[in-house]
Parts: sequence; structure tokens; C-alpha cells
Amino acid sequence: MSIDMAQFHQVFFEESFEGLDIMESGLLNLSPGEPDSEAINSIFRAAHSIKGGSGTFGFTEISDFTHVMETLMDEMRDGRRQITQAAVNLLLGSVDCLREMLFAVKEGQAIDAERVAEHKHALDLEQQKSGSSQQDKSLSAHEPLSNQAHQSDSKVIGWHIAFSPHTDLLKTGNDPVRMFRELSVLGELEVTADFRGVPDFYQLDPEECHLSWNLVLKGDIDRAPIDEAFAWVEDDCDLAIQPLYQADDLSLLVPGAENQVSANRAQHPAAEHVVQAGVSKPAEISTPVVIKEKAPGDEAKNKGSTSIRVDTSKIDTLINMVGELVITQSMLSLIGEHFDMSKQDQLKNGLAQLERHTRELQESVMNIRMMPINSVFSRFSRLVHDLSNKLGKKIDLKLIGEHTEVDKTVVELISDPLVHLVRNSLDHGIEMPDERVAVGKPETGTVTLEAYHRGGNIVIEVSDDGKGLDKDRLRAKAIEKGLLDEDAILTDKQTFELIFMPGFSTAEQLTDISGRGVGMDVVRRNIQALGGNIEIISELGKGSTISIHLPLTLAILDGQSIAVGDETYIVPLGSIIESLHIKEERINRVADKGETFLLRSEYLPIIRMHEIFKVPNVKTTKLSEGLLVVVEGQGVRCGLFVDDLLGQQQVVIKSLEANYRRIEGVSGATILGDGSVALILDIPGLVRLANQ
Repeated sequence: MSIDMAQFHQVFFEESFEGLDIMESGLLNLSPGEPDSEAINSIFRAAHSIKGGSGTFGFTEISDFTHVMETLMDEMRDGRRQITQAAVNLLLGSVDCLREMLFAVKEGQAIDAERVAEHKHALDLEQQKSGSSQQDKSLSAHEPLSNQAHQSDSKVIGWHIAFSPHTDLLKTGNDPVRMFRELSVLGELEVTADFRGVPDFYQLDPEECHLSWNLVLKGDIDRAPIDEAFAWVEDDCDLAIQPLYQADDLSLLVPGAENQVSANRAQHPAAEHVVQAGVSKPAEISTPVVIKEKAPGDEAKNKGSTSIRVDTSKIDTLINMVGELVITQSMLSLIGEHFDMSKQDQLKNGLAQLERHTRELQESVMNIRMMPINSVFSRFSRLVHDLSNKLGKKIDLKLIGEHTEVDKTVVELISDPLVHLVRNSLDHGIEMPDERVAVGKPETGTVTLEAYHRGGNIVIEVSDDGKGLDKDRLRAKAIEKGLLDEDAILTDKQTFELIFMPGFSTAEQLTDISGRGVGMDVVRRNIQALGGNIEIISELGKGSTISIHLPLTLAILDGQSIAVGDETYIVPLGSIIESLHIKEERINRVADKGETFLLRSEYLPIIRMHEIFKVPNVKTTKLSEGLLVVVEGQGVRCGLFVDDLLGQQQVVIKSLEANYRRIEGVSGATILGDGSVALILDIPGLVRLANQ
């Protein structure tokens, strides 16, 4: 019965994109001239996993390309090659190429063969620089004397292969018989099994491999297809391949190998069974591949992921909650079958229990959607590395709170705005090294990405220790572009927010990094579309901090229901400061400017909800007889004039834009318990609407 391998493709792509993140992160942490065996091994294992998986599923172009990368990294791992910045940059570019190949295959698109060939050629050139001569020297040093004597004048008639799998090889899904079958197609194959490593029957684990094999493959055969046959298992076995010459006596292959095998065992006790055949050089011992079950970081191209990895503890909690819900439902069913007024208290208790379990079940389900924001933060190491080199600046990236959890949808949509902000910090914020030293700063600048929870929101801050925002320059640029009147009076906060105006830029020249005046207005619009807001704090000469405030989830929010006439609106609970009745003497009216009220020495504008949304049948239009709900959005406070407060509740957010169209001042809608629709207010948008 054939197996449809396509069903496993999604898992392969997820694990491969995760592997690329591991490779990229490891390469960025490598220091030239200072080998880090742990980092190199993690990079090598990730590449090997991708190569093995792509070969299994028949993605040969990906497998071949990864094999070339793996060869270069293997030389670094063995110490045969120095780690240089040029080699690291080359491998980083190859990671990008491999990512594009994987994405193309995943989407059913054609792979860019020309780009792949360019990177392959560059990898080949890098290997030839210093690897070939060392490899030749190493081979000749370990080669049998009989072979050295007649290599130049004897014909290769085949190959001797000493193959000793590690005990876990079968658990990785590999089958030695399949490899032998591939070799038998190439030429005449003789296979001799070594049973000396097989334990007694009662100690035998059928899932472990304890056999070793001695293979002789005769024929006019190149080395490449033999390497290819063992390519998937080279990290899970001890392998030595030697050519056979016309004058060879095969009996000479066995003597003399014992000492080398014993030494190999002493050095690597984990390799329990090494074939005792003509292994003229110690077989290389490698760490088996381990595929971690962890969610892959969302790539810019891959952010439409339709799956998410979930911790089993979260699933256990969900199953427990469902069990409690079933028990409650059973109890209510029994009450309903023979209901009379004597069971009223039982019914009330059952309904209260049902409400509690439903709330807990909802929280458990929402918790499944939560994932660490590190999946977004992790990609910025590469961005900072590339742009700092391009700009000629020295910049460190600090990540704080990267394990803070946030809704999967927020994670997918916040990436692009953060890219804009980080690029601006690198280009506009951090000064050149000589400029920093001249003003008494360290020549290496710092960009910090920080995430933390505050109330029902997640706060993401992008800060730098650069030159900060120049208020006078911002104002002059805005006036020059006709975005601001010369006599306009602005607070520091309002001056900083000029950078969010469409077409605004202070760049002296246009570059491919920033300066075209597109980006920051889009950033704010995207943040607002997520139900969040963005704020700027800056000090000239010391740096800037841009804070993004977002809801933890885009599906459910805690809200306050308010009544305006016959209509019901929902105000996000996190936006409400207080509610109060106002006396007439505290109200101040400004001709053609609206109304304000005095609240603790501060005059706040009043927004009459019935006028904004044209609501008839309001209870009163007199401010002193109604209710003011004091709210805050994007640092601006105001009072909403409403008829009454109806109560607090959690509401499920439905997109108004997807089902109708975008409405200024409204972020979405929800369905109430009686089936009616209530609009969810967007406080910053409502303030802008009132100002218009």
C-alpha cells in the first residue's frame, strides 16, 4: 500500500522554516576566528535536517543545495576551515536563497534556478579557497601505503565501504537495506554483516541497530553517487569509503584496522559498534539529528501560516474544562427533566456553574492562540546585522521580554510595522561611530526591542540611544511641506507626531532604507487597524522610544456597554478612566470650538455621542443631566456624553470593515445577548472624528 507523502509536507515546511531561523541565528552569533562548536553544531544539525527531509519528499533541488552548504559548515565544525566574516556572510545569503526555494516549493512555484546557481557557485569557490589542499593532504596522510604506491598507475575497480550505524539510526526512519539496494544498482555489491555488536536476545531492543556492514562495490563507479546514497545518514553513522585499485588484495583490508577502531571507540564511547574492516582513517563521529517540536518563527513570506504548535499542558487544561462542562450539562439536563419550583435554587447554581465553566473554557481556548513574540523579534538580529554593515555603523540589538505571549493574529500583523520602526532607528537614530565618539558616546549604538504586558494590553517598545528627534527641525520641515501653519502652537508630543503625517520626512537624501516619506503614516494606520495606538518619547542627543500599545487578542475584549438613545455602544474597558455627573458651573463653551469641562485642573473636550452618530430619542441633551464617561486614547483624554451605563461584559469582536465598510470612530461590532448589534468604539478615531 502506497503512502501519500503530501500529508506530511506541511510539517516538513514548518520544521524547515524553523531550521532556517536556527541557522540564521547561529550564523549571526559566530565570531570570526573564534570557533563555537555548540553554535556550529546547531547550524549543521538544522541544515542536515532540512537536507534529509527534502530528500525524503523528493525535493532534490533543495537537498542538493543544502548538501553544498553542509559541506562548508562541516569543515568549520571539524576545524579544517577558519571561520571568516566572508564565509558567514556567504552562508547567510545561502540561508536566504534556501528560504526562497522552500517557499517556492511550498506555494507550487518554480525555483529561481539562476539565483540558486549563483549561490552554489559562490559556495564552491569558498570551499576551493582553503579546503581542497587540506583535504588532499589529510587523505594522503591516512591512505594505506599500498594505495599510495600505485594510485597514479592503477585503475580504480570499485570501492570499499565500512558502514557502522549508530544505534538510533532506525528510529530516524532510515533503512540500511534501502541504501544497499541503491548501491546494488551502481555495480556488483558484496555485503558482509558484522554481528559482534548484537547483544543477547533478552537485552535486544528491536528498534535499535546493532549491526555493522562491510561492503565491496565493484565497477567503474564515481564517488558522488555513493556519497549520495549515504547522504541522509552521514550524521547517524560511522562511515569510511576507500577506492579499490586493480592490484588490490581485498584480504589486506582487514588487518591493521583493529587499533584505529579501538582508538575511535575510546574517543567516542557513544559509537558502540564500529565495523572492524579496512578503515584506513578513523570514521567521523557526528551528533544525531534532533528535530525540535517548536513553532517556527513567522517569516515575512510565510506569515500566512495556517497552523500553530501548542504546548500539551494547554491541551490538557482544555480537555479538563470540556469535561467539567459536560458534567454541568448533564446536571442541568436532569434538573430540566423533572423541573418544579422546588428545584429553582439547583437551577440557579447550575447556571452559575455553567457560566463559570464557559468563561474558563473561553480563556483556555484563547490561551491556545497565544504565542511568544520572540517569533517576531528573532528576525531583527539579521536585519540589524545587514543594515549596520550597509550603513557603516556599529549597532547592538537588545531583546527584552521576547517570551511575552500575544495572540497569533497580532504576531502575524505586527511584523511589518516593527520593521519600519527598527529601520528608522538604524538609519535616522543611531549616529556614525565617529559622530558618537565626538559627543562622548560609545561608538557602538544600541537598539532595544522590549515587550511586556500592561493591563489588558501588550506594549512593544523600540528605543535607541541615538541623536533623538529635533523638534525645531521637525516643525520647520512640516511648515516647508505645507503640512503645518507657521503660527501653529504645538506641544512636544504633537511635534513628535508630525512624523506620522503622510509625505513627511527629514532625510537629506533618498535611500533604499528610508527617506521617501512613506512608512510612518502607514505604521500608525496599521497599528490603529489592530485596535492599538503608538506614542513617541524623545530627547535630543540621547535617543528616542516609540511605544506600541496593542490588545492581547483581536477576538475578544472586555467592554463597558453604554446607552445613547435607543442604541447600545461598547467602550473598551481599558480606555475608561472614570464616569461622573458634571455640574453646569464646570462646563466651558468656546464659540465654534465645542465644549470642555474641568476635571482636576485640566480642561477636557466633550464629545456628544448622539450628535456624532446622529442618534434620535436621547434621554437628555443637557450635560448636567446626563453622564460623562472619561476616556483616553493615544494620550488624549475626553468625555463621552451618554445617557447611561449598562454594564461590563466580554464581547466577541466582528470585523465591520469585512462585513460592511470602514467607519471612522468604530473599530468593530459585536452581537449582544438579545441578538442586537452593538458598535465597538475606537476612542482615538472618535476623537479625530469629533475634531473634524
